Parts: sequence; C-alpha cells; structure tokens
Amino acid sequence: MDYKKAGVDVEKADMFVDRIKKLVPQTFNENVMQGIGGFAAVYKLSHQNYLAASTDGVGTKLKWAQATQKHHGIGIDLVAMCVNDLLCVGATPLFFLDYMAFGKLNTEVSEELIAGMVDGCKQSGMALIGGETAEMPGMYSQEEYDLAGFSVGQLSPESMYSEDKIKEGDVLIGVASSGFHSNGYSLLRKLVEDHETDLIQQLLTPTKIYVSLVNDIKKEFPQIVLAMAHITGGGIENIPRMSEKFDYDIQGWPQLSELPSVFQTISDRSQMSRRQLMETFNMGVGLVLLVKKEQAEAVMKSIHSQDQKCWRLGAVHKGSGKLLS
Repeated sequence: MDYKKAGVDVEKADMFVDRIKKLVPQTFNENVMQGIGGFAAVYKLSHQNYLAASTDGVGTKLKWAQATQKHHGIGIDLVAMCVNDLLCVGATPLFFLDYMAFGKLNTEVSEELIAGMVDGCKQSGMALIGGETAEMPGMYSQEEYDLAGFSVGQLSPESMYSEDKIKEGDVLIGVASSGFHSNGYSLLRKLVEDHETDLIQQLLTPTKIYVSLVNDIKKEFPQIVLAMAHITGGGIENIPRMSEKFDYDIQGWPQLSELPSVFQTISDRSQMSRRQLMETFNMGVGLVLLVKKEQAEAVMKSIHSQDQKCWRLGAVHKGSGKLLS
C-alpha cells in the first residue's frame, strides 16, 4: 500500500504545478519577489519592507477528527501548516485568516475549531483577524466540514533567505515533528481500522508550530540560519526547495528506532521502503534548518536545551537538487 494506491497521485500534482507556472506569472509585477515554488510568496511593499503569504488546509486528517469529534487540534493544525511555511522564507508572522465550510453549521464544532486556531495563533504570535464561514448543504454531508487557512508575515530584504549565502559543507539540522503532522492521511486511513481508537488518537496529535524555537535560534545566532524546509506533503522532496544549486546529504535522518512507535507501526503495515516512507511522510522530522557549519553544534545544543529533539542530517554539496540518502 502506497500513496498512489490510496488515491493520491503526487506526480500528477507536480505536473499541475508545472503547468500553472506558465499561467500565474502573467499576473506578476515588479513587486513579486517570490511566487510559485517557494514555501511562501513574497511581495515587496517598499525597499525595506516585504510581505510573505501562505495558504494551506489540513487534508483528510479531518475525517478522523469528524469521526471522533475531536476538533480543537485540527484548528492548531490549520495554523501550523501555514505559519511553518512563513518561517521558511525568513518571515515573522503577523496575522491569520480562516475559511470554514460546513454541510450544516454546528456552532459547537465551529467554536472548538476556532479555539484551536486561537491556540495556534498564540503559539505563533499572530492575530486571528478575520475569516469566512459557509454553510453548503449538498456539497458536504451534515456532519462534514472543510477548512483553509491564510497567514501573512513581514520581512526585510536582509532577512529573506537567499541561496547565494549557502556554501558547500553547510549543515542540515532536522528538528523533530510531533508525529505525522497533517500529511499522508489518505494513506494512513487505509492502514488503520476505525476501531483502533488509541492509534487514531495518536495520529490526531496536532502539527508542531516552530515559531518560538526559530525565533530563539535566530536571536541567539544572527545570520547563522541560511534556509529552512518545512517537511510537509512529499516529505524529503521539500528539502531541495531551499536551492537547486546543491545536493543534500540526509544520511543522518533518524531511524525508526529513534522515533515514536507509531512510525514503526505504519512502516510495518504499509510495507513501503524507507525511501517511499520518507517521500510520503515526515518520518520524525518536521523542519530542516540549513546552518553555517561552524555553528552547527552550538545550534543543536540550543535546540536540545529547549527540550526539542534534533539530528545532524548531513551537509550540502554543489549539485543540482539531489537528495543523498
């Protein structure tokens, strides 16, 4: 059982992105600093002030939340999937908006979702400043809902990550995830039975928000972080999005024995290869930092001091965006 057999065709999605890359730039002007392909879009307001924006959803993890009536964590997931992307362009989060669509509006459920978003925004230092709620009978069943989130941050030209600052030998540090986060759930739901409530509860653990950790690192080590990758859909394939001028040694990626047992359970049931797993799930690493090699050990020590697990994954080498694992 793999992602494609579960109904998700990643290759087709990549082809779609390639096709729209030919259409969307027709709308760009000279203020678009980064568009499709990055973790977040970047728009210039002035020579010293840029805005970054990202949008995302939670995916089919919603199905388990609806089945178990556990909605608070999904609100956190929604914020996390957006705000972690903002971090990867060097932005400081500012505010968040949400969109909720229901088959039939349930005020208790919607309030629980909003409470989760408020929790996530507090963790991110963002204001939840608005949103939209739609009731759409006929589009969704009465118990179903869907979500989308939108986050905006600010940055200066100097704080925006640039591949020009990366040098051969700079080090990749993987920061632990809180679980499977919010990706790969179409496959996970094929591998877990509805009656396995304890396992489902583990798989509903909210996505980790990395804002506080990243802020502390950047404050303690100015100019040391050179790039970041949020490990979401596509797993390790997110890493070359930092720059296609380098190859990435990730042989230090944590083994299953170093991760919560739920990862071993899913590995055993799927019978996927290690590479397939790493291209589908985050496999224990939710965020990758690329840092100057001279300070790599100090950064890792700082992360550990905040009770966060991390691993020295490897280093970068001149290349063309390949993953060396």
